[in-house]
Amino acid sequence: MDYQKEIARSLLEIGAVGFKPKDPLTFKSGLISPVYVDNRIFPAHPEKFKLVINGFENLVKEKNIDFDMVAGIAVGGIPYSAVLGYEMRKPSIFIRKEAKGHGKGKRIEGGDVSGKKILLVEDLVSTGGSSLSGVEALREEGATVDDCLVIVSYEFKEAQENFEKAKVSLRALTSFPVIFQEAVEMKKITKEEKKIVEDWYSDPWNWAEKYGFLSRSS
Repeated sequence: MDYQKEIARSLLEIGAVGFKPKDPLTFKSGLISPVYVDNRIFPAHPEKFKLVINGFENLVKEKNIDFDMVAGIAVGGIPYSAVLGYEMRKPSIFIRKEAKGHGKGKRIEGGDVSGKKILLVEDLVSTGGSSLSGVEALREEGATVDDCLVIVSYEFKEAQENFEKAKVSLRALTSFPVIFQEAVEMKKITKEEKKIVEDWYSDPWNWAEKYGFLSRSS
């Protein structure tokens, strides 16, 4: 099965991809984008959700990934890490974006990771900031993290460099270029939107200024 195309088409079929060239959104990294991908819709569509889990299992086997526990990045990665752990008979934990302000004040919930090899699961990667923050939290607790599974990667150069620097292999089921290509083939995007999105992807960090949108830092 071609998981790249199947998952890209599934995202488009369930309305998880939107093009908003006139009302762009801002990523956590500060990047302004005319397109969004909402993987959180997958669990509401069991057959599509199962496709993602099957894809992750296939990646684990194909890449011969060895691990003791699965960790999901809150909140988007948790449904996938929990089910993947269950299907592969491995313990599953999750990582908060920041420590709680009460209780034990932990970022890692669900079990002791010291001395364990962790397979990280994320739903979406743009620059990799959230995922690699999770890697740092796990390593601070004595865990080993070598691999990160993600449903969609934008395949930005920044992410590639950040993951390489952290010595973590990023393994994506599909990518934004594939989703965009499928959107064009499925006629989910107009010619005007296509041109705008192509301009954005060719120079994402300067696109907003070119099109008259203010950056978050302005």
